Amino acid sequence: MDMDLIEALRLQVEWGADEALLDAPQDRRVAAPAAAASAPVQAGRAHHAPRHVARHATVLPAGPAQAAKVAESCESLEALQAALAGFTGCALRDTATQLVFADGAADARLMVVGEAPGAEEDRAGRPFVGPSGQLLDKMLGSIGLDRATVRILNTVPWRPPGDRPPTEAEVGVCLPFLLRHIALVRPRALLLLGAVAARAVLPEPERGLGIRRLRGAWLQVEIPGLAAPIPCLPSYHPAYLLRMPAAKSEAWRDLLQLREFLELLSTQG
Repeated sequence: MDMDLIEALRLQVEWGADEALLDAPQDRRVAAPAAAASAPVQAGRAHHAPRHVARHATVLPAGPAQAAKVAESCESLEALQAALAGFTGCALRDTATQLVFADGAADARLMVVGEAPGAEEDRAGRPFVGPSGQLLDKMLGSIGLDRATVRILNTVPWRPPGDRPPTEAEVGVCLPFLLRHIALVRPRALLLLGAVAARAVLPEPERGLGIRRLRGAWLQVEIPGLAAPIPCLPSYHPAYLLRMPAAKSEAWRDLLQLREFLELLSTQG
Protein backbone atom coordinates (compact mmCIF):
# COMPACT_ATOMS: atom_id res chain seq x y z
CA MET A 1 0.00 0.00 0.00
CA ASP A 2 2.82 2.43 0.84
CA MET A 3 4.40 1.89 -2.59
CA ASP A 4 1.03 2.50 -4.24
CA LEU A 5 0.75 5.83 -2.43
CA ILE A 6 4.27 6.83 -3.43
CA GLU A 7 3.55 5.94 -7.06
CA ALA A 8 0.33 8.00 -6.95
CA LEU A 9 2.24 11.00 -5.57
CA ARG A 10 4.93 10.61 -8.23
CA LEU A 11 2.27 10.62 -10.94
CA GLN A 12 0.70 13.80 -9.54
CA VAL A 13 4.09 15.54 -9.59
CA GLU A 14 4.57 14.54 -13.24
CA TRP A 15 1.15 16.06 -13.99
CA GLY A 16 2.17 19.31 -12.31
CA ALA A 17 0.32 18.90 -8.99
CA ASP A 18 3.38 19.52 -6.82
CA GLU A 19 1.86 21.91 -4.27
CA ALA A 20 -1.21 21.61 -2.05
CA LEU A 21 -2.92 24.99 -1.87
CA LEU A 22 -6.27 23.97 -0.38
CA ASP A 23 -7.40 21.48 2.23
CA ALA A 24 -9.78 19.89 -0.28
CA PRO A 25 -10.04 19.81 -4.11
CA GLN A 26 -11.81 22.82 -5.60
CA ASP A 27 -14.40 22.37 -8.34
CA ARG A 28 -13.77 25.39 -10.58
CA ARG A 29 -16.80 24.56 -12.73
CA VAL A 30 -19.19 25.93 -10.12
CA ALA A 31 -19.29 29.28 -8.38
CA ALA A 32 -18.02 29.44 -4.83
CA PRO A 33 -20.86 29.68 -2.27
CA ALA A 34 -21.46 33.11 -0.85
CA ALA A 35 -20.08 33.70 2.61
CA ALA A 36 -22.60 33.72 5.45
CA ALA A 37 -23.79 37.18 6.41
CA SER A 38 -22.90 36.71 10.05
CA ALA A 39 -20.37 33.94 10.60
CA PRO A 40 -19.95 32.94 14.25
CA VAL A 41 -16.68 33.95 15.85
CA GLN A 42 -15.28 32.18 18.87
CA ALA A 43 -14.96 34.38 21.90
CA GLY A 44 -11.48 35.76 22.43
CA ARG A 45 -10.27 34.87 18.91
CA ALA A 46 -10.01 37.21 15.95
CA HIS A 47 -11.45 36.01 12.64
CA HIS A 48 -8.84 35.53 9.94
CA ALA A 49 -9.52 34.77 6.30
CA PRO A 50 -7.99 31.52 5.01
CA ARG A 51 -4.52 31.95 3.59
CA HIS A 52 -5.41 30.33 0.29
CA VAL A 53 -8.61 31.62 -1.25
CA ALA A 54 -9.90 32.14 -4.79
CA ARG A 55 -7.28 34.68 -5.82
CA HIS A 56 -7.99 35.29 -9.47
CA ALA A 57 -10.82 36.44 -11.63
CA THR A 58 -12.22 34.11 -14.26
CA VAL A 59 -9.89 33.93 -17.26
CA LEU A 60 -11.31 35.86 -20.21
CA PRO A 61 -10.50 35.11 -23.85
CA ALA A 62 -7.60 37.29 -24.96
CA GLY A 63 -4.81 37.18 -27.47
CA PRO A 64 -1.62 39.10 -28.22
CA ALA A 65 -3.58 41.92 -29.88
CA GLN A 66 -5.69 42.53 -26.78
CA ALA A 67 -2.64 42.19 -24.55
CA ALA A 68 -0.78 44.73 -26.69
CA LYS A 69 -3.56 47.29 -26.21
CA VAL A 70 -3.37 46.88 -22.46
CA ALA A 71 0.44 47.01 -22.38
CA GLU A 72 0.74 50.02 -24.70
CA SER A 73 -1.55 52.05 -22.44
CA CYS A 74 0.93 51.77 -19.54
CA GLU A 75 3.13 54.83 -19.12
CA SER A 76 5.06 53.63 -16.05
CA LEU A 77 6.37 50.42 -14.53
CA GLU A 78 3.83 50.78 -11.73
CA ALA A 79 1.02 50.97 -14.25
CA LEU A 80 2.43 47.97 -16.12
CA GLN A 81 2.59 45.89 -12.96
CA ALA A 82 -0.98 46.82 -12.07
CA ALA A 83 -2.14 45.97 -15.60
CA LEU A 84 -0.48 42.57 -15.43
CA ALA A 85 -1.97 41.90 -12.01
CA GLY A 86 -5.43 42.54 -13.43
CA PHE A 87 -4.90 40.80 -16.78
CA THR A 88 -7.05 37.70 -17.12
CA GLY A 89 -5.98 36.61 -20.60
CA CYS A 90 -3.34 34.09 -19.51
CA ALA A 91 -4.51 30.90 -17.84
CA LEU A 92 -1.21 30.56 -15.96
CA ARG A 93 -2.36 33.15 -13.43
CA ASP A 94 -5.04 30.75 -12.18
CA THR A 95 -2.51 28.03 -11.32
CA ALA A 96 0.23 30.32 -9.97
CA THR A 97 0.38 31.63 -6.42
CA GLN A 98 1.15 35.19 -7.47
CA LEU A 99 2.51 37.46 -10.18
CA VAL A 100 6.32 37.55 -10.43
CA PHE A 101 6.92 40.97 -11.97
CA ALA A 102 10.60 41.97 -11.84
CA ASP A 103 13.57 42.77 -9.64
CA GLY A 104 16.39 45.29 -9.73
CA ALA A 105 16.87 48.84 -10.92
CA ALA A 106 14.13 50.62 -12.85
CA ASP A 107 16.74 52.50 -14.92
CA ALA A 108 19.23 49.69 -15.45
CA ARG A 109 21.62 49.67 -18.39
CA LEU A 110 21.30 45.89 -18.60
CA MET A 111 18.07 43.89 -18.59
CA VAL A 112 18.25 40.13 -17.95
CA VAL A 113 15.34 38.12 -19.39
CA GLY A 114 14.71 34.54 -18.32
CA GLU A 115 12.01 31.97 -19.02
CA ALA A 116 9.35 31.67 -16.31
CA PRO A 117 9.17 31.59 -12.51
CA GLY A 118 9.77 28.32 -10.67
CA ALA A 119 8.33 27.14 -7.38
CA GLU A 120 10.54 29.33 -5.18
CA GLU A 121 9.97 32.40 -7.34
CA ASP A 122 6.23 31.72 -7.25
CA ARG A 123 6.27 31.71 -3.45
CA ALA A 124 8.56 34.74 -3.10
CA GLY A 125 7.07 36.88 -5.88
CA ARG A 126 10.56 37.70 -7.20
CA PRO A 127 12.39 36.30 -10.25
CA PHE A 128 15.51 34.17 -9.96
CA VAL A 129 15.58 33.47 -6.23
CA GLY A 130 16.00 29.68 -6.36
CA PRO A 131 19.13 27.70 -7.31
CA SER A 132 19.13 29.26 -10.80
CA GLY A 133 18.94 32.70 -9.22
CA GLN A 134 21.85 31.96 -6.92
CA LEU A 135 23.93 30.95 -9.91
CA LEU A 136 22.80 34.07 -11.81
CA ASP A 137 23.92 36.24 -8.89
CA LYS A 138 27.36 34.62 -9.06
CA MET A 139 27.50 35.08 -12.83
CA LEU A 140 26.65 38.76 -12.55
CA GLY A 141 29.10 39.21 -9.67
CA SER A 142 31.90 37.70 -11.77
CA ILE A 143 31.71 40.71 -14.11
CA GLY A 144 31.11 43.33 -11.44
CA LEU A 145 27.30 43.46 -11.51
CA ASP A 146 24.55 42.56 -9.07
CA ARG A 147 20.77 42.41 -9.15
CA ALA A 148 20.48 45.87 -7.61
CA THR A 149 22.08 47.43 -10.69
CA VAL A 150 20.39 45.38 -13.42
CA ARG A 151 16.73 44.66 -14.25
CA ILE A 152 15.69 41.02 -13.98
CA LEU A 153 12.43 39.55 -15.24
CA ASN A 154 11.00 36.56 -17.08
CA THR A 155 9.32 36.13 -20.45
CA VAL A 156 6.23 34.82 -18.64
CA PRO A 157 5.43 36.35 -15.22
CA TRP A 158 3.46 33.40 -13.82
CA ARG A 159 4.76 29.95 -12.93
CA PRO A 160 3.65 27.17 -15.33
CA PRO A 161 2.30 24.07 -13.55
CA GLY A 162 5.03 21.63 -12.62
CA ASP A 163 7.68 24.08 -13.89
CA ARG A 164 7.06 22.98 -17.47
CA PRO A 165 8.20 25.33 -20.25
CA PRO A 166 5.57 27.92 -21.20
CA THR A 167 3.69 27.20 -24.39
CA GLU A 168 3.92 29.37 -27.51
CA ALA A 169 0.42 30.68 -26.80
CA GLU A 170 1.36 31.62 -23.23
CA VAL A 171 4.51 33.36 -24.40
CA GLY A 172 2.61 35.13 -27.17
CA VAL A 173 -0.02 36.62 -24.88
CA CYS A 174 2.61 37.74 -22.34
CA LEU A 175 5.10 39.10 -24.89
CA PRO A 176 3.50 42.58 -25.26
CA PHE A 177 3.99 43.15 -21.54
CA LEU A 178 7.64 42.09 -21.78
CA LEU A 179 8.26 44.40 -24.73
CA ARG A 180 6.56 47.28 -22.95
CA HIS A 181 8.68 46.59 -19.87
CA ILE A 182 11.80 46.88 -22.01
CA ALA A 183 10.57 50.11 -23.59
CA LEU A 184 9.82 51.68 -20.19
CA VAL A 185 13.20 50.77 -18.67
CA ARG A 186 15.13 51.67 -21.84
CA PRO A 187 18.18 49.48 -21.14
CA ARG A 188 21.29 49.70 -23.26
CA ALA A 189 21.49 45.91 -23.69
CA LEU A 190 19.52 42.71 -23.16
CA LEU A 191 20.89 39.41 -21.87
CA LEU A 192 18.51 36.69 -23.07
CA LEU A 193 18.86 33.57 -20.94
CA GLY A 194 17.65 30.40 -22.60
CA ALA A 195 15.71 29.40 -25.70
CA VAL A 196 12.32 30.68 -24.51
CA ALA A 197 13.57 34.25 -24.01
CA ALA A 198 15.53 34.18 -27.26
CA ARG A 199 12.57 32.93 -29.31
CA ALA A 200 10.28 35.51 -27.73
CA VAL A 201 12.45 38.58 -28.34
CA LEU A 202 14.47 37.81 -31.45
CA PRO A 203 13.00 38.22 -34.96
CA GLU A 204 13.07 35.73 -37.79
CA PRO A 205 15.18 33.90 -38.87
CA GLU A 206 17.07 33.88 -35.56
CA ARG A 207 13.89 32.98 -33.71
CA GLY A 208 13.95 29.53 -35.25
CA LEU A 209 17.51 28.72 -34.20
CA GLY A 210 18.49 26.83 -31.08
CA ILE A 211 20.18 28.55 -28.16
CA ARG A 212 23.45 26.70 -28.82
CA ARG A 213 23.67 28.37 -32.23
CA LEU A 214 22.51 31.76 -30.98
CA ARG A 215 24.57 32.15 -27.83
CA GLY A 216 27.55 34.44 -27.87
CA ALA A 217 26.43 36.50 -30.88
CA TRP A 218 25.21 40.08 -30.48
CA LEU A 219 21.99 40.82 -32.37
CA GLN A 220 20.21 44.12 -32.92
CA VAL A 221 16.49 43.93 -32.11
CA GLU A 222 13.80 46.56 -32.63
CA ILE A 223 11.54 47.09 -29.62
CA PRO A 224 8.23 48.98 -29.99
CA GLY A 225 8.56 52.33 -28.24
CA LEU A 226 12.34 52.59 -28.62
CA ALA A 227 13.82 54.83 -31.29
CA ALA A 228 16.80 52.59 -32.06
CA PRO A 229 17.41 48.82 -32.06
CA ILE A 230 18.78 47.37 -28.83
CA PRO A 231 21.78 44.99 -28.68
CA CYS A 232 20.80 41.53 -27.41
CA LEU A 233 23.14 38.76 -26.28
CA PRO A 234 21.60 35.26 -26.03
CA SER A 235 23.21 32.84 -23.61
CA TYR A 236 22.44 29.72 -21.61
CA HIS A 237 19.86 29.78 -18.83
CA PRO A 238 21.38 29.17 -15.36
CA ALA A 239 19.06 26.16 -14.93
CA TYR A 240 20.68 24.58 -17.99
CA LEU A 241 24.14 25.29 -16.58
CA LEU A 242 23.19 23.54 -13.36
CA ARG A 243 22.24 20.46 -15.39
CA MET A 244 25.16 20.76 -17.82
CA PRO A 245 28.18 22.17 -15.96
CA ALA A 246 30.38 21.61 -19.02
CA ALA A 247 28.58 24.51 -20.74
CA LYS A 248 29.75 26.99 -18.09
CA SER A 249 32.91 27.74 -20.07
CA GLU A 250 30.80 28.95 -23.00
CA ALA A 251 28.59 30.99 -20.67
CA TRP A 252 31.73 32.54 -19.17
CA ARG A 253 32.86 33.67 -22.64
CA ASP A 254 29.44 35.25 -23.12
CA LEU A 255 29.81 37.10 -19.81
CA LEU A 256 33.21 38.41 -20.86
CA GLN A 257 31.65 39.77 -24.05
CA LEU A 258 28.93 41.40 -21.99
CA ARG A 259 31.46 43.00 -19.62
CA GLU A 260 33.47 44.35 -22.54
CA PHE A 261 30.33 45.84 -24.09
CA LEU A 262 29.23 47.48 -20.84
CA GLU A 263 32.71 48.89 -20.25
CA LEU A 264 32.61 50.40 -23.74
CA LEU A 265 29.27 52.01 -22.88
CA SER A 266 30.82 53.51 -19.76
CA THR A 267 33.58 55.17 -21.78
CA GLN A 268 31.00 56.61 -24.16
CA GLY A 269 28.95 58.11 -21.31
